[in-house]
Amino acid sequence: MPNDLDTVFAALADPTRRTILAMLLEDDMAVTDVAEPFEMSLAAISKHLVILTRAGLISQEKRGRVKWCKLEPDALRAASVWMQGFGQFEPVNLDAFERFLEVELPSGDDPEAI
Repeated sequence: MPNDLDTVFAALADPTRRTILAMLLEDDMAVTDVAEPFEMSLAAISKHLVILTRAGLISQEKRGRVKWCKLEPDALRAASVWMQGFGQFEPVNLDAFERFLEVELPSGDDPEAI
């Protein structure tokens, strides 16, 4: 499992690959359509797609002459479960923390408070 997580997070580390995944949320896409919005070669996009495929985040299949990409959302399940483990901690409300400090700690103006 750790290796799978490493592969998924490594694939997600690149902004181009995250953009590709977001594009595939809408629908399956041909490789040429995936490449269209990017200012890079089709070969470079293909390398990104290989990484996403190896991570299990997408699948590719040939339909006729066209290679299609499909999002595989279940591949993110293990990563999502792992990240949710960190959700057990409440986010710190800095305004409330500042108010708490003002009430509980003496102000710096009072020399007797030290």
